[in-house]
Amino acid sequence: MTRAGSRRSLLRHLTGTAAAIPFLQACNRGPAVAAPNPRDVRIDEVRFDFEDHRYRFPHVFGGFTTDRATLLNVHCRVSDRQGRTAEGFGSMTMGNVWSWKTQRYSYEETLAVMKALASRAQSLMTDCKEFGHPIELNALLEPAWLRAASELGKERKLEEEIPKLCTLVTTSPFDAALHDAYGKLHGRSVWACYGKEFLNRDLSAYLGPEFAGQYPDRYVDPTPKAWMPIFHNVGLGDPVLPKERTKPLNDGLPELLGDWIRADGITHIKVKLRGGDEVWDLERILNVDKIASEAKKTDPKPQLNYSLDFNEQAGSSEYLLAFLQHLKERSPLAFERVQYIEQPTSRYMVRDAASDMHEAAKLRPVVIDEALTDVESLRMARELGYTGCALKACKGQSHTVVIASMARAGKMFLSVQDLTCPGASFIHSAAIAAHVPGVSAIEANGRQYVPSANEGWKDRFPGLFKVTNGQIHTAEISGPGLGAVA
Repeated sequence: MTRAGSRRSLLRHLTGTAAAIPFLQACNRGPAVAAPNPRDVRIDEVRFDFEDHRYRFPHVFGGFTTDRATLLNVHCRVSDRQGRTAEGFGSMTMGNVWSWKTQRYSYEETLAVMKALASRAQSLMTDCKEFGHPIELNALLEPAWLRAASELGKERKLEEEIPKLCTLVTTSPFDAALHDAYGKLHGRSVWACYGKEFLNRDLSAYLGPEFAGQYPDRYVDPTPKAWMPIFHNVGLGDPVLPKERTKPLNDGLPELLGDWIRADGITHIKVKLRGGDEVWDLERILNVDKIASEAKKTDPKPQLNYSLDFNEQAGSSEYLLAFLQHLKERSPLAFERVQYIEQPTSRYMVRDAASDMHEAAKLRPVVIDEALTDVESLRMARELGYTGCALKACKGQSHTVVIASMARAGKMFLSVQDLTCPGASFIHSAAIAAHVPGVSAIEANGRQYVPSANEGWKDRFPGLFKVTNGQIHTAEISGPGLGAVA
């Protein structure tokens, strides 16, 4: 295909999409830049493959159960205006159970659609021959990817639209590979490539005029924090009390919560809750606190922090407020240890009393997660009283950098969650936590549920995959690009 033909193919997917306008103006269609930026790159080649793994035991959350992972691995080769080239790598678990919340289609059906969408994303990315920074190229590609998802749904006569969150997850390793390649071409961490020297447009192009003259390097650090605490996950089906371990795995890894705490020195625990069943939810967090306190009883100053994750199941803000009040009454210490609350109600946010988090946020930060797919959803969440947001590699590096800038400017509480990311996807996720100031801890679910996918990676990054005193050594993410050399 000729360059003109490739451009027409990509622009066909952008018809009527206002999101592409800022970038198109920067591509010699307006006065955005006086001269070509020598640091710009264009995409030369994109390849991808899939990798399957089984969980060591099922992860139960938000009304769903998952026992396997399919990783989408992407390689992207770029070149600059001087002809220099570099290849980047991105990887992400497809996460179809979480990103496509449906009762109509099976796991296999949603995964098949996401695989087909990955093929279309690869074609559109290969067709893009514009020069730019990865964030700017993503601003051009994301509307095309969303339109491709819509077309795919119509072609397959799906009774549900492919969710935007699902498209973000599918395309996130493509975006990650582009950022990785960009950093490698310039011989530095891509986190050091988010300033005026590299970008052609400031944050006002994505966040509005109040960000004029500001660039992401104001909100992210070029070097990672040396150590980051991890959140250990307690799924709805994970054994907490000894009597709950009905079928021992005997695979050499801890199984009970107390064993994990003692083995890894865990200080942060994420607790999945049912929502709608206050008796069960209260007993769950109280049992977690009991076991954690026992495991820490020899510590002179035991440190324990909890994240309460309802995965949209709380139903209403009234349920959440009642739950927090009763938890405080039952155990003031357990309540004090709650650091924040994740996405208590539906990802489909509406402006009503049930979705309003202002009162709950007075007690603890309330974090938007599943509902966060773009700048507008973050603005709406803030209107509803959300005071924090979850940064996730599975939504794309470009998305993460822009959202982190907006959230930090608004002084929001920040968390990083990992969608049970193993291998390179976990390294990417950990890098986000280590490079964005204010993030308190990072999820590390892969070591619990799918450790097989960490093989090969943990030998090259031992400090990232070995938890010591509840922390991982994020200083290891110091290489060029995203830091995970494939």
